[in-house]
Amino acid sequence: MKLSRQFTVFGSAIFCVVIFSLYLMLDHLQLDHTKSPNNGGDKLQNVSFSISLGQLSILQDKIDRLERLLSENNEIIANIRDSVINLKESVKDGRGGLDGGNMSQGPYLELLASPPLVLPIDSQDCQFATREFSKPLLDVYDLLTFDNHDGGVWKQGFDITYQDNEWDSEPLQVFVVPHSHNDPGWLKTFDDYYRDQTQHILNNIVVKLHEDSRRKMIWSEISYFSKWWDNIDNQKRDAVKRYLFEQGQLEITTGGWVMPDEANSHYFALIDQLLEGHQWLERNVGVKPQTGWAVDPFGHSPTQAYLLKQAGLANMLIQRVHYSVKKHFASQKTLEFFWRQNWDPASSTDILCHMMPFYSYDIPHTCGPDPKICCQFDFKRLPGGRVSCPWRVPPQPITDGNVQQRVQMLLDQYRKKSKLFRTKVVMVPLGDDFRYAEALEWDQQFQNYQKLFDYMNSHPELHVKAQFGTITDYFNALRKSSIDPGHASASLPVVSGDFFTYADRDDHYWSGYFTSRPFYKHLDRVLESHLRAAEILYSLTLANIQRFGKLNDFPAVENNRLLTEARRNLGLFQHHDAITGTGKDMVVIDYGTRLFHSILNLNQVIVNSAHWLVLKDKSAYSHNPSKAFLQMDDIQPSQDAACTNRSFSPRSVVVYNPTEQDRTSVVTVYVNTPHVCVITDHGHPVPAQVMSVTLFCYLLFFVYPLFIQRLKLKENGSEHQIKVEFAWYGTTSNRDKSGAYLFLPDGEAKMYSPARSPVIRITKGSVFSEITTTFDHVTHTLRLYNVQGVEGQAVEICNLVDIRREFNHEIAMRLASDVDSKDRFFTDLNGFQIQPRRTMAKLPLQANFYPMTSMAYIQDPGTRLTLLTAQSLGSASLVSGQLEVIMDRRLNQDDNRGLGQGVLDNKVTPSTFRLLLEKRKPSPLSYPSLLSHVSSLYLNHPLISMAVSTEAQSLSLSAFTPLASSLPCDIHLVNLRSIQSKEDGGGPSDEAALILHRKGFDCAFSNRNTGLLCATTQGKIHTEKLFSELRFQSIIPVSLTLMHTTEGGSSKEEIRLKPMEISTYRVQLT
Repeated sequence: MKLSRQFTVFGSAIFCVVIFSLYLMLDHLQLDHTKSPNNGGDKLQNVSFSISLGQLSILQDKIDRLERLLSENNEIIANIRDSVINLKESVKDGRGGLDGGNMSQGPYLELLASPPLVLPIDSQDCQFATREFSKPLLDVYDLLTFDNHDGGVWKQGFDITYQDNEWDSEPLQVFVVPHSHNDPGWLKTFDDYYRDQTQHILNNIVVKLHEDSRRKMIWSEISYFSKWWDNIDNQKRDAVKRYLFEQGQLEITTGGWVMPDEANSHYFALIDQLLEGHQWLERNVGVKPQTGWAVDPFGHSPTQAYLLKQAGLANMLIQRVHYSVKKHFASQKTLEFFWRQNWDPASSTDILCHMMPFYSYDIPHTCGPDPKICCQFDFKRLPGGRVSCPWRVPPQPITDGNVQQRVQMLLDQYRKKSKLFRTKVVMVPLGDDFRYAEALEWDQQFQNYQKLFDYMNSHPELHVKAQFGTITDYFNALRKSSIDPGHASASLPVVSGDFFTYADRDDHYWSGYFTSRPFYKHLDRVLESHLRAAEILYSLTLANIQRFGKLNDFPAVENNRLLTEARRNLGLFQHHDAITGTGKDMVVIDYGTRLFHSILNLNQVIVNSAHWLVLKDKSAYSHNPSKAFLQMDDIQPSQDAACTNRSFSPRSVVVYNPTEQDRTSVVTVYVNTPHVCVITDHGHPVPAQVMSVTLFCYLLFFVYPLFIQRLKLKENGSEHQIKVEFAWYGTTSNRDKSGAYLFLPDGEAKMYSPARSPVIRITKGSVFSEITTTFDHVTHTLRLYNVQGVEGQAVEICNLVDIRREFNHEIAMRLASDVDSKDRFFTDLNGFQIQPRRTMAKLPLQANFYPMTSMAYIQDPGTRLTLLTAQSLGSASLVSGQLEVIMDRRLNQDDNRGLGQGVLDNKVTPSTFRLLLEKRKPSPLSYPSLLSHVSSLYLNHPLISMAVSTEAQSLSLSAFTPLASSLPCDIHLVNLRSIQSKEDGGGPSDEAALILHRKGFDCAFSNRNTGLLCATTQGKIHTEKLFSELRFQSIIPVSLTLMHTTEGGSSKEEIRLKPMEISTYRVQLT
């Protein structure tokens, strides 16, 4: 007790010094006592309509002086912050738990929660953005002519020659890698593919590999493998583990739930599907993937390379790259390279990558440059089968009489292929979509190839060693050949950048799928937000239940099952024919149904967890599914349904902030009367406004369209011309037209001109003001929030698009500004990193569109204009000062890429954006600002409001504030994900995966009046000060997906992240 009093007195003394120092700095301090005193992100609070934690008013004539003092005393401010946190901890026992009514109303809490006039940024945190930005792939595009000359038998390449004696001193090593590419949905649904084909392929793997130990096979899609595993007996499972995995005959490549799309998927979902696959492997078969295998995604992102590296993989393979880029890489012998992140000054992010050189991953395009020859060695196409060679020269069964001649033909292709690489190790895939479903094909392929290999290996004069192998067998040999000093091969090159936009021939650029089926792309992001929110709240609930020792009847196992199902449904949708919008209509419906059901299920997880956390008396918790304690407010029976709540009695609303930052944001709830008063749990009024959701109440009609004309910077009052326009793209009149994959426009876009005058609705209020313009095809809303926080810094744009009656049309939103961006613009990759772009006149219009997952921006030396998006879409900057986004596509024909249909299942689709105008200092490098990072976070993770049921109004609630304070501005809590127990029953373990990302940001922006309630700390987090009540019982640095323990890493007392780093920790909270 005496020690506690000493700490209290000491903390009070520090606090007095702090306040006195601030008083001297500011001369005058005005505090608004009407705001809630709580601080700390990820909070639940029974407050409605505006979560604002206090406002700091400072005399105008002291502003400049304050800015100078704060910038000079970052360390002092940090010490003040720590002192206040320590003070909070020292008086915690006297605070009365989490009851908002008993929380201290002292001024220091409101001071911490007030948006600082100047955002405190550590000077060392600004050094990252001054590093040289690597962009060799942009330089490659400058070199290429994209002329598409006929290369002979290798149409998109060149003639390859060699000397017969080139392998005399070192024989050619050939690894033939059998594979079967199984799409988890495309022309059939996931379940139909499994029933008709995939289960037979996996059954054959067990039988046919066991027949000959020289046979090898690789497998990628854990979504299929896990479904098959659940349906086989223990004897077959043991055979797979003992004979296939342990002996190296079967290799799991990548190990993700699917082979994901790399353009539209957000990095949260990419991590989640990879983690789900790896955790399933760890629990069930004990396999740790070493090599990534991505033969079918339509372009490749360095984000995926980084995630694989962080997960512990050493190698990866890619296939779908622009044919001109492939030709260039082949001519320079750079098809095998170390893929490095463009921010990495050393080699910490390097992963060894193999780029397949030819048109496709099927057998005719993998053994060598001549598909006519290679097709003759696809023995599934033997005469009498259902598949034949389009070059009309069929394969021949290998016999003693023809083996020499067939070996010479095949070896010639192997040698020519090897001339495109720097070592004498060559890899030859042997497979295609859904191959090896029949036992006959196994016999045809493996028996005939083994005869060829036996002949090659028994004739030393051929100087070749050929064998079946896994992809890691090949990479191991490659590393040995390229690193051993006894070999003459040069070291492998380093490449940075991405491989978008993909073209497979002529001007056929695959930029259409960046937008195809945007309704489902939007639904994907809604599910991501709900999943992250549910994961974090569920994990915190489990930890607090353990701390209180009161499990009651909380449905931990059932909620874990719902979470697992949602993870897998989200993971399934990351498949490269799902989120891309390139599946059959019935398949898209199947995906959408899974997404929607998971959103509803996650609402239950959130409600159940929030119920336990906000109850002041934990013993009063009772789980009753038929009478929910909390009710989600974000779902109505239909889009235009009226409110069904007829109770006019007072209601409590619980609001969940799923981000790691304190925030002042607008909360939206449905009410059934315009006569509403909102108060905090302390009885203080909250500013609110009511807006009708029908078209016949409180409306003002005009006949003149209202768009943005100009934006004014708050800081210096400068105005910039910015205009929002809409435009149509048609499709070309050529034989090949736009479809689900391809964007083949009929020229430049034509301005949208509606047949009827639009209807205008103007809303002006104390919380927000907006203008809604309703056209025939789009309802366009511009909204300004009158809040002091981050949302008050940007213009919100909401478009509701309906092109269901159109014919071969694509609708675009265009922002035209006076920003002098020339031919440069920037798009993000997977919401993780920024890629510089250059609009090139030598390329067709469709080649200059790129994926935009979370943001795109243009800039000149003094200004940046950023468009933040809540859904993935295709974007471009075709003219200086413009940003363009394709919002929906309706196409009446197939584009001859295998789908066999157009895109005609359009829905009324919402799309939401934030437009951010920022003053910047000239800088040759470019990263997002801190404000744009946090704005994007808020846009993608809105507040979640839940109404307390009328039957539960009498129960006492208390705010739940898990974090002691906001995390640093540049550190994002990617997830706090419960880990499933290895014991039978399917419940959660007592561990969770804590995934953190330190974002790279640009300091060339003003840090005044940003609305941010955080600071930067050189990437350091003190673990003992992270949570307000919980503590780490253990914290172990691990690889991204928990499969490897990381040597070294952070200490238990402090987490330290480098810029751009994503790190995972296996934690126990108590």
